[in-house]
Amino acid sequence: MIPFLGPHSTFPPVETAREDMGGLVAIGGDLSPDRLLNAYRQGIFPWGTVEGHPLWYSPDPRMVLFPEEFRLTRSLRKTLRAGRFEVRFDSNFAGVIAGCAETPRPGQDGTWISPDMMGAYIRLHELGWAHSVETYSEGHLVGGLYGLAIGRMFYGESMFSHRSDASKIAFAHLIRYLVTHEFAMIDCQMRTEHLASLGGREIPRSDFLSHLQALTGEAGSRARWSAADLALDW
Repeated sequence: MIPFLGPHSTFPPVETAREDMGGLVAIGGDLSPDRLLNAYRQGIFPWGTVEGHPLWYSPDPRMVLFPEEFRLTRSLRKTLRAGRFEVRFDSNFAGVIAGCAETPRPGQDGTWISPDMMGAYIRLHELGWAHSVETYSEGHLVGGLYGLAIGRMFYGESMFSHRSDASKIAFAHLIRYLVTHEFAMIDCQMRTEHLASLGGREIPRSDFLSHLQALTGEAGSRARWSAADLALDW
């Protein structure tokens, strides 16, 4: 049986996750800031709903990317140096999460980013926990990503692209920001070939949780992010 969370229920241990169901830990609860932050600190994240109830996951192994292992390809470096895109941080979080929800993806029917999910992450952004990196072309938002920062840990949630390399451009700038501000790991959640091509790799959940405990215990700042202090000598 998968545990059903009531209003005041705590999450069960991640070791009880159903690996035959992708690491499903529990169903139910709410998407309040406190519950979401508590989940992320325990290595749990929401992904989709059933009859309006959030589904909570903690897969084993876990896909992560260590910023120093980011693969900047020759073609992407060329695109970055060409300067065809403008990149901003935290200037249009709602636009980015809407772009992630609305962009069709191969092999997926619909999106897990429901209106309730969008509202929950926008609230986390307003509180300074969630951040966006946005890519613009001729003043139009054409790609980006969003996620959460807790301590020196960044939890990547989703990305989208309406122009070739637009999301990769955003990701490269995210990496520069994380390195500059001494973040140590990005949670990519589940494996995709796209993330693997950027340097992501799978590690045992136990190793992930060990990193998590060390990195999220640090205070960290909840101020809006800016690209103003980044050295962008691609």
